[in-house]
Amino acid sequence: MTDLNSFLATHPDCILVDITSTQGSTPREAGTFMLVSQTALWGTIGGGQFEFMAIANARDMLAGTGGVAEMDIPLGPDIGQCCGGRTQLRFRRVTQAVAEEIEARLTSEIERLPEVYLFGAGHVGRALATALAPLPLSVTVVETRQEELANLPPETKTRLVPMPEALVKDIPAGGAIVILTHDHALDFLIAREALERTDLAYTGMIGSATKRATFANWLSREGGGERGWLERLTLPIGGAVVRDKRPEVIAAMTAAEILTALAAYRMRSSS
Repeated sequence: MTDLNSFLATHPDCILVDITSTQGSTPREAGTFMLVSQTALWGTIGGGQFEFMAIANARDMLAGTGGVAEMDIPLGPDIGQCCGGRTQLRFRRVTQAVAEEIEARLTSEIERLPEVYLFGAGHVGRALATALAPLPLSVTVVETRQEELANLPPETKTRLVPMPEALVKDIPAGGAIVILTHDHALDFLIAREALERTDLAYTGMIGSATKRATFANWLSREGGGERGWLERLTLPIGGAVVRDKRPEVIAAMTAAEILTALAAYRMRSSS
């Protein structure tokens, strides 16, 4: 939201370009929007030639040299694109009322973002928070150590608590949990609480094949083996294809896992 406010403050004379509807294959969906001033852009409606056409139309409106309030653009070879669908656009000069509408839309989008909780802010936790920061997610980092909550991305929410496992029950359904603490016993306690639930999109834990075997033995003593808990736990996180233990690489691979799991959860929930 801050970058939007900064853009509007710096470029008060601008055009709101909205995708109002689409048909067939298109780069972005209805509801996507961007802002166009004579010298700058905020956001994107999908790039390519059709976005260039939209920008040119918006700038004609700003200059008073033409421009139309609506466009219907076929995304085919005539404009050098091969999506094959169509996109309808609406153009409005940004007034105070339009600016308030944009802010309300963004606020609503933020409130609907999937929740991702990272338990632990060590090297991999910080790298993962950084990898997730630009994505359409609401990220919270949970720690027992105050000093580890420094140097996180500004968008990241933080929780300093003595018993992280107690927070698991409050995570909204459809959320994702990644367990990356400095203490294996604490990892297991958090995982136990997470795996008791069946309404989370993703539960992952940093570790190795050895840690997975140790956790499996611990689960059997806790009675979780019979309930299929281990099958719902991603351990280790980051997959096995890219064998690189640098925190940034693990974070990139785990971010992809989380996005895939969240998309699968949404599909299951809507079917």
